[in-house]
Amino acid sequence: MCALAELFQKAGAFVCGADGFERFYTDDILKDLGIPVYEGMESLHLDSSFDEVVFSAAYTEKNSADLAEARRLNLPMLTYPQALGRLSRLQPSAAVSGVHGKTTTAALCASLVKAMDLDVSVLIGSAAADLNNRCTFTGGDRFFIAETCEYRRHFLSFSPTVMILTSVEEDHPDYFKNFDDIRSAFIELADRLPDDGTLIYCADDAGAAETAALIAERRPSLEQIPYGLKADGRFRIFDNEERLGVNRFRLSFDPTREWRLRLPGHHFILDAAAALAAVSVILRRLELPFDEPMREKAAAGLSAFAGCKRRTERIGEAGGVLFMDDYAHHPTAIRTTLEGYKAFYRPKRLIVDFMSHTYSRTERLLDEFASAFSAADIVVLNKIYASARETAGHITGETLYEETKKRHPCVYYCPEFEDAENFLKTVLQPGDLFVTMGAGNNNIIGNNLYEFLKRNENS
Repeated sequence: MCALAELFQKAGAFVCGADGFERFYTDDILKDLGIPVYEGMESLHLDSSFDEVVFSAAYTEKNSADLAEARRLNLPMLTYPQALGRLSRLQPSAAVSGVHGKTTTAALCASLVKAMDLDVSVLIGSAAADLNNRCTFTGGDRFFIAETCEYRRHFLSFSPTVMILTSVEEDHPDYFKNFDDIRSAFIELADRLPDDGTLIYCADDAGAAETAALIAERRPSLEQIPYGLKADGRFRIFDNEERLGVNRFRLSFDPTREWRLRLPGHHFILDAAAALAAVSVILRRLELPFDEPMREKAAAGLSAFAGCKRRTERIGEAGGVLFMDDYAHHPTAIRTTLEGYKAFYRPKRLIVDFMSHTYSRTERLLDEFASAFSAADIVVLNKIYASARETAGHITGETLYEETKKRHPCVYYCPEFEDAENFLKTVLQPGDLFVTMGAGNNNIIGNNLYEFLKRNENS
């Protein structure tokens, strides 16, 4: 919603909004932009002078006085996906989709088009460090790239010319019945591509490759571009290396060039390859060359990429402990992210505090979650973060703990944040890497421990 507000403002609209009382990093962005934000959803902030109301799925007429008033006044009302979809129809657009990796891929696209000075704008689902901690890049209106979400098939409001598919596997069990159901959503998004549209997909992800094959059967006229170690063609990854402080790779379309990243993990290499493939297609559609000078700019854009809020976000170092925060909340993302940390920061001890997101996801993928932490030296588990979607479930965080300790030699259950902080104060040592992980709000633990050690350093 913050990114959408920024795009509306830059298009010349007067924008204001309302939200709950909880502070979030987007509050600082909106303040910097001069966009008024009213606190409290019970109070009324709009009247008949407004032309349109856009709202997120977190609010309804039952919990927002503004939405109830908008309905009474018969004002035009759009959900966030509908408003984003309308933007996608104003110019050729690329939808960044997938169960994992879409935020980072969209942010990498933004870093590339910024470095290459293209007339392209990008909307990201998180703030990007190299975009001055903004969620958007507004380079022009000849092409639009946006992160799109599969939950409740929200992305079917989007009208893409290009579709990036990073991964497909079972997720959001509170909405999707099974793998076939979630896969069908991505196929439906591909059906929205024009006949001369392009599908860019990860050949290394079994679900994405399978989905791409089904799309090819339905839409043989679509251009398909695979990327990854298993890919055929221009975006095959080879000579990749992930070790202490190094994350580099080569691509078959320019085999002598070494691409470098500052962030750990093979998943970043895959996301970077996806972004490069997307930019190459956009350049072609804009009738611009992907020549040597452009490739030099692209390489500089990749090496400058510093990640996003809550995606391998470096909080700081205090008391000899490096603190990081990561949004990974699906077993596959947890496993690959932790493996990347272990390789990149070896020989640091890797300690992770994980808060599972939603009861239904934790229950459906319980075995996968319990097996996802093998790269960590010490695991601390919190209670389940219910989110606005669910208030209770059939299992608890202790259920996940009991299953995880069958597979991991050093796992602890600290349901409340205060419990976790008190325990971790006795565990953390100089030379450790401490990561808070998950889509809940346990990043508070890392921030509090970082400030605690920082105060001790200065006392």
